[in-house]
Amino acid sequence: MIPHTDQLLTLILELQAQIRDAVLSACAAHALEDLAGVAEDDAAGDTIYAVDRVSEELLVTFFAERVAPMWPLILLAEGLPPQGVTLPHGLDPEAALIRVLVDPIDGTRGLMYQKRPAWVLTGVAPNCGPNTRLQDIVLAAQTEIPLVKQHLADVLWATKGGPLHAERLNRLTGERWPITLRPSRATSIAHGFATVSRFFPGVREPLAAVDEALVRAILGPPQRGKAHCFEDQYICSGGQLYELIAGHDRFVADLRPLLEPYLAARGEALGICCHPYDLCTALIAQQAGVILTDAHGAQLDAPLGIEADVGWIGYANRHIQAQVEAPLQAALQAIVF
Repeated sequence: MIPHTDQLLTLILELQAQIRDAVLSACAAHALEDLAGVAEDDAAGDTIYAVDRVSEELLVTFFAERVAPMWPLILLAEGLPPQGVTLPHGLDPEAALIRVLVDPIDGTRGLMYQKRPAWVLTGVAPNCGPNTRLQDIVLAAQTEIPLVKQHLADVLWATKGGPLHAERLNRLTGERWPITLRPSRATSIAHGFATVSRFFPGVREPLAAVDEALVRAILGPPQRGKAHCFEDQYICSGGQLYELIAGHDRFVADLRPLLEPYLAARGEALGICCHPYDLCTALIAQQAGVILTDAHGAQLDAPLGIEADVGWIGYANRHIQAQVEAPLQAALQAIVF
C-alpha cells in the first residue's frame, strides 16, 4: 500500500493542472509552426516536439520538490532515461517507495495543430523493482488539455478498488463541479463508434482490412444510403480511454505491435506504437467498467516503463466484447498472421 494516498493524489492533480495551464498558455502565445517544430528525434523513442518541452520543464522539479520528500520515487516518462530518474536525486532505486509513470502530453500531434484535446496522464504503483507492471498501478489521474478555443476541461481519477471520480472545469470562471461519466450500455456496435486504430502509414492497409472484415462479420455488407457504424481515429490513447469511459465509443482496438512480422516480411520496420505511459491511466477506465485486454484477448498488462510496444483492446461492456472479440481475432488470423 502507498501511505497517504489522498495527499499524493492532491499533488498529482495540482501538477497536472499546472501542466495543462502552461501548455495552454504556450499554445495561445506561440505560432503553430513554433510548437510543431521537432525538438528531438532519435531511433530509441517517440519524436519530441517543441510543445512537449513545456511540460517536461515542470515535471522533474515538481516531483523532486513536492513529492519525493514524503514518497521517495522513481519517475518514468518520455524524454527521461529509460530506467527513470530517482528522486530525491542520488536515491538508491531499491529505497524508492513508489514508481510514477507519466505522459506529460498524450496527444501532442492533435493538440499542437489545435485539432483535438490532449491529456496529462499519471499512474502510481508501489515500487516492485524492475518487474513493476501496469497492473500494479493503484492510483491514476488524467487531466484534459483542451483546445485554446475550448473553455471546459475534464479531470478524472481513480484508486484501485475505488470508483471513478470526474469533475469539469470552466476555464473562464474557475468553477468546478462533479460529473457522471458512464461507458455505453449498448449491446451492439451498430450505429455507434467502433475503431481499429491506424494512425500512421505502413500498417494502414492490413488494419483497414481487419476493420472491414470485422464489421462485415458482425453487421453484414453495406447497404445503400446507410452507415452500419462509425470510427474515430483519435491519435491519443488517453483520449481513446476517455471516449470509452464517457460512453462515446463502444469499441477501440490498437493492434499496431501485431504488425511487426507482417512488415518484416516486406523488409520494413514497425513505426510508432502505443507505449506503457500511454496506458498508465487504464485503471480509471477499468474502475469505470470498461473492459481492457491485450491484443490477443488476455488481461491488459505491460512493464511499467517507456519502451515496450503495447497492443490493447477496449470494450464498453460485456455485450460488446461478446459481439466483437471472436470476429476480431478471426480477422487477425486471416489477414495479419
